Amino acid sequence: MRERSLQEIFDSFNSLTALIIGDVMVDAYIWGKVERISPEAPVPVVQVTKREKRLGGAANVALNVQALGATPILCTLIGEDSYADEFAWLLKNRGLSEEGIIRSPRRMTTCKERVLSGSQHILRVDSESDSLLHEEDEKALLERISRLLPQADVVIFEDYDKGVLNENLIQEVIALARTNGIPTVVDPKKRNFFAYRGASLFKPNLKELREGLKLDFEKHDQQAIEQAVKQLKEILQLPTALITLSERGIYIDAPEEHHLLPAHVRSISDVSGAGDTVVSIAALAQALGLPPRLLADLANLGGGLVCEHLGVVPVDKARLYQEALKNELHP
Repeated sequence: MRERSLQEIFDSFNSLTALIIGDVMVDAYIWGKVERISPEAPVPVVQVTKREKRLGGAANVALNVQALGATPILCTLIGEDSYADEFAWLLKNRGLSEEGIIRSPRRMTTCKERVLSGSQHILRVDSESDSLLHEEDEKALLERISRLLPQADVVIFEDYDKGVLNENLIQEVIALARTNGIPTVVDPKKRNFFAYRGASLFKPNLKELREGLKLDFEKHDQQAIEQAVKQLKEILQLPTALITLSERGIYIDAPEEHHLLPAHVRSISDVSGAGDTVVSIAALAQALGLPPRLLADLANLGGGLVCEHLGVVPVDKARLYQEALKNELHP
């Protein structure tokens, strides 16, 4: 088979569709100036200069998939509250489909509100519920996923431990995806860490890997990391694991090969959302059947790029391509 050029790979992203399943949220930001302390309590008074709401959680993965040129289909369950209305407006404003969104009177829509002064993060207020889905809601979500899955080239599980995903739903979807020859890519959290048996690619960060396996080792102990990943792959019957190592870069363990890729030097403003970017790039690369080393290289580059921005933002495809050329990444 002829090798594809980097340009052909980036162009091929445009033909892909990703079904993204998981917890969504509204990311709200309040920017302001702090010039005095409150007379009511020893806390700063923030004089508000700007407010903004953005799509967060699995919806930020959808934005990253869209930014890379692919078509995201977001499948999740939200409430019937004012945050749900804001979430729907944000979807429409970004040109994202609502066909996979289910509203339930039994759920609260998650909103994380951050207060910032300059580049200083002062406070975060979370409105959320992490209770498991009601039986009727789980059934409705599975039916919606089953209807939408045949359109997908890859399935992404984006788990934030807010209750939309549970073991039964996860295993049903993985089995259905396998039947349809569709790869499944996972960005896990603690509650369902061992529920993703048989997924195609599993992407925890180092903290999640240690907590999930209940292991304690130093972040620079590469031998311990590799042993932990080997144990993880055996437990979950995984072909590929991709571990983000923060400032140390990224580690991929795939069939018959593994690579530790160092992080690229960046001016870091905010690491929020970097994992969403990594899993989005990895999923599209997985859908194209790219070599593991190139998959990890592209994901590593993209995760670093979004850290240069304050707040949660999707990756810039054009800049990612230029960075890939600059770093001489080859298919």
